Amino acid sequence: MKDLSEILAIARQVGWGAADILQSYYHGTVQDPNLEVQYKQNEPVTVADITTSQYILEQLQAALGNEDFAYISEETYKAQQIKHNSTWVWIIDPLDGTRDFINKTGEYAIHIALVKETRPILAIVVIPEAQKLYFATQGGGTFVETRNGSVPLQISLDVSHKSLEDLTLVVSRSHRNQRLNYLLENLPCKNQKAIGSVGCKIAAIIEQQAEIYISLSGKSAPKDWDIAAPELILSEAGGKFTHFDGSPLHYNTNDINQWGGLLASNGQYHDLLCRESEKILAQFNETRIDAQ
Repeated sequence: MKDLSEILAIARQVGWGAADILQSYYHGTVQDPNLEVQYKQNEPVTVADITTSQYILEQLQAALGNEDFAYISEETYKAQQIKHNSTWVWIIDPLDGTRDFINKTGEYAIHIALVKETRPILAIVVIPEAQKLYFATQGGGTFVETRNGSVPLQISLDVSHKSLEDLTLVVSRSHRNQRLNYLLENLPCKNQKAIGSVGCKIAAIIEQQAEIYISLSGKSAPKDWDIAAPELILSEAGGKFTHFDGSPLHYNTNDINQWGGLLASNGQYHDLLCRESEKILAQFNETRIDAQ
């Protein structure tokens, strides 16, 4: 098997190629710009999702083969026979933020993560409209790459800089429910910034334009491909991404869903916000019981 630096170089090249494909659809420069929007479990899927997924899978498999690696992509997951005992698994979201892609907010991303057993060890998050590719390896730090080169990224924590009340939460425009709204309304930090893709949300924290992101599953939950790559680029930049109880996230298990409450932050107040979130949700459950 190739060493990690060689694999990273291949993944970065694939990430930029995927960005070019998505931008050709986004800006209508592809031969047939019709997105052919369909809905799968109330989530939109376009020809851009499918074309980009095929490209990423073909490129990675051509360079790395199927002997050492399994591959999980959002667009082909149900058609794949995944060997859950595979040690090395690529987890891919070819277009995270499809609604934002369709609505032309620019806040869409590509996620490519390499998971060893149940934890990510290599990650790529590309934000095509920003012309930025974030990459990280376990223990190797996080970098941001443009077409002209790359520089390391580290969240600088000046603990005296912001109070808890002044922190900014990045929130979804569409994935909201009553419990999440109650939680966001009752947290001490009141500043909110709506951003599309999870990759874009986490990039905002790394770039220090926000401090917190909360995911709370309802009838459905975010999937491995939504979280794996963004988690590693955040943690390697000095942030944290955990369950509310502080436990780490696991991927390549028998369940592709990331259930429960997840909190991503720049690291400041992380444990306090996790505890506070659990307390607020317990209050929400009590008010629901009292109302019945």
